[in-house]
Amino acid sequence: MTLHFINATLIDPENGTEFTGSVSVEGAHISAVTEGGIANPKGEIIDCRGKYLAPGIVDLGVKVCEPGERHKESYRSAGLAAAKGGVTTMITRPDTNPAIDSPETLEFVTRRANEAAPVHVLPMAALTKGREGREMTEIGFLMDAGAVAFTDCDHVITDTRVFSRALTYARGLGALVIAHPQEPIMSKGAAVTSGKFASLRGLPAVSPMAERMGLDRDMALVEMTGAKYHADQITTARALPPLARAKKNGLDVTAGIGIHHLTLNALDVANYRTFFKLKPPLRDEDDRLAMVDAVATGLIDIVCSMHTPQDEESKRLPFEEAASGAVGLETLLPAALRLWHAEMITLPQLWRALSFNPAQRLGLASGRLAAGAPADLVLFDANAPFVMDRATLRSKSRNTPFDGVRMQGKVIATYVSGACVYDA
Repeated sequence: MTLHFINATLIDPENGTEFTGSVSVEGAHISAVTEGGIANPKGEIIDCRGKYLAPGIVDLGVKVCEPGERHKESYRSAGLAAAKGGVTTMITRPDTNPAIDSPETLEFVTRRANEAAPVHVLPMAALTKGREGREMTEIGFLMDAGAVAFTDCDHVITDTRVFSRALTYARGLGALVIAHPQEPIMSKGAAVTSGKFASLRGLPAVSPMAERMGLDRDMALVEMTGAKYHADQITTARALPPLARAKKNGLDVTAGIGIHHLTLNALDVANYRTFFKLKPPLRDEDDRLAMVDAVATGLIDIVCSMHTPQDEESKRLPFEEAASGAVGLETLLPAALRLWHAEMITLPQLWRALSFNPAQRLGLASGRLAAGAPADLVLFDANAPFVMDRATLRSKSRNTPFDGVRMQGKVIATYVSGACVYDA
């Protein structure tokens, strides 16, 4: 089937450009990208009416609760939420119950994802068995079974010997290791970032320096082993200098951040609102602004939803006891557009972090507007206003901090391999 998207404002994150043009799709791939119109197009014509057309979002770090907690999120519900949010590829986390730490479990979730989700799903696997930090998994076998990266998620490996051996083994196989930079003793039990606000609320807090300390340790081990490393979330200004030094010194290091840490701050916790309890906790406004600047300059490479479904029973608890995390697949795009509306970042810079960079880091062909690239596309109206109502979310869990918030930016349609998987 041939599709022609005409009269579109195209976002090309690979070349950092934004222009009016057309995109032609043959089957599952883009066949041509042209400025202006298309002479004598043959096939189905989709008039974008000046709206934005961009590569579909590649969301690195989505939690789908299969196996173990399917009542929180299934591959079907997560896939529908992703399609509605303009996410065409979900990179899923292994922090399930049980953890995805064997080829058999990995093959199970891959089969479930292919059967149920309308978008691409690529799984990550645990770096250590049970995510317990004691014995590394069979990285080679898991890569053969389809694992695109290895991570223990928010479980920090405290045994540096185990971690260094895992990094060395991963380097030999060319595997990407994703880690959670945090000093685990300092951050244990913390619910908010330390400061005057945390003291006034009487909540257990952690210093931003804990993230800096965790990253410093990881950078030393990466320098020693030469491994491919990605920090899942860098959220404090104190962690930026060691990240910049590591890149300057030629280490194979990238870093990401969740959209909530780019658009919310520590004061949003307000009167113990548990939908704002995240891991790591929300930071001060100065840190948030530093993170936005780091994304704009490319020091932080990847922006993701850090989608973490939690049911009502897990969140309707005192702040200290409530589970951490928020859903984000459907709110990632309008939340990210807040930064553009505030003139803090351009759309090509934003899409480089949302789509091109995560695809490049994982060796995927997506994330580009170019002939031969997969036809994974999102058509959206960046200025469409709406009030977020969590009752309308397609996720099984509704733990979004944006409930009742005025937002701008709606997905009009999402295409995966040239097929429309969502049409507003």
